[in-house]
Amino acid sequence: MWRALAFLALLAIAAYGAVWLADRPGVVTVTWGGYELATSLAAALVGVMVLAVVLGFAWAFFRGILHLPERLSLSSRRRRQARGYNALSRGMVAVGSGDPIAARRHAGEAERLLGPEPLALLLTAQAAQISGDRAGAERAFRRMVDDPETRVLGLRGLFVEARRQDDEVSARAYALEAARLAPSVTWANEAVMEGQCADRDWSGALDTVSRRAALGLSDKAAMRRQRAVLLTASALDLEAGDPERALAQAREAVKLAPDLVPAAALAGRLFARRGDLKRGAKVVEAAWRANPHPDLARVYLDLRTGDSSRDRLARAETLARISSWHPESRFAIARAALDAREFGRARDVLAPLLTDQPTVRAYALMAEIEEAEHGANSGKAREWQARAARAPRDPAWCADGLVTDRWAPISPVSGRLDAFVWQTPPDLLGRAHGTAHEAAPTAAGALNGAEPAAKPGNGAAIGTIPTETVTPPVVPVSAKVPEVVGPGR
Repeated sequence: MWRALAFLALLAIAAYGAVWLADRPGVVTVTWGGYELATSLAAALVGVMVLAVVLGFAWAFFRGILHLPERLSLSSRRRRQARGYNALSRGMVAVGSGDPIAARRHAGEAERLLGPEPLALLLTAQAAQISGDRAGAERAFRRMVDDPETRVLGLRGLFVEARRQDDEVSARAYALEAARLAPSVTWANEAVMEGQCADRDWSGALDTVSRRAALGLSDKAAMRRQRAVLLTASALDLEAGDPERALAQAREAVKLAPDLVPAAALAGRLFARRGDLKRGAKVVEAAWRANPHPDLARVYLDLRTGDSSRDRLARAETLARISSWHPESRFAIARAALDAREFGRARDVLAPLLTDQPTVRAYALMAEIEEAEHGANSGKAREWQARAARAPRDPAWCADGLVTDRWAPISPVSGRLDAFVWQTPPDLLGRAHGTAHEAAPTAAGALNGAEPAAKPGNGAAIGTIPTETVTPPVVPVSAKVPEVVGPGR
């Protein structure tokens, strides 16, 4: 609309000018070289306008002739660039589809047409990676490191290649350099923290966690959890040499993550060592309310050295009241009752656990009760041991395929921080759950004093139940399919 109004305004101005000239006729006389030309003012204006147009076209023509070589060169470069980017696009598709032959062909064409273009170097490196040419990939990444625009990406590629060759020293150096150049790069910060944890440099790892949180690379909840785990790891290392400092770190870890069982157990143990039983019991009880755990039960029952078995049984009953008779509290009471040689009490407490999907620990504890009361050759003890061999497994600390009864701050398989989770491990041995369920009614009868019927072959080869089982670690995907470093990684 505004353009139409502007056009109408210009048209009105032109009409007004034409009328103004028509009302004021005049003569224009031009004298040049002995000739004299006289014409009207309107004709002179039209002639000037025509001459200006002709001169403009002439100038444009001569200017085009002068710049023709430059335009031809520019057009050639643009066509070459278009072909290069076309090859680059096809090469990326070939890399994504896993076609190493096409990827190498398009990468060579793109680098020939585009020269030292960052994307062409990246495609060359990716093509070498999926082709298994580690040396070629490393050369391409080193060329990228020489370019300030792609330096961090090149360091990322060199880091990946160093990890594949198990060269942790070089990998850590590349990660440190990348973190220095680009502090907000996630992979570099994670690699630096992983190296610090591997070296047990807990203070350096804490600084890295704080820096990541300040840069917005992790949320507040994740930062608090990681700090709690690192403080617990540091306190465990200081427990023997500097218990006061270890206690301070354990208490801070409990504040950051009240559900972190190792921190609460360590704090309770250190309070007890210092003689502050009340505060130690308070820390363990608070953690027990949130997450009943056998590690907490052991610390709570052993708070005071030299207590009688009945005192320990009374504390176990306190845990049962706090957690509303959680299964872990029943295990704690049964263990304390066994130590106090109150075998009937131990059986009564375990009875509910033997009727609802009993696990290895329940059967094994019943076997211990029978052995303590009737001797190791008791038929009941052997029957409980046989059931334990077929029962579902109990929860344990699991991380990356490793199953253990002790918590660790990092996974020994992958080096990942806070990898251990308290959960039921996978039943890789293929226990028959149905057999365990079928044995449950007989277990109830055995609690009432009936002698369990021995099953054929159950008493021949019964071994001890291991407290720590190492299962084959899960092979990461990166070990099967080559990792390709790209802009989105």
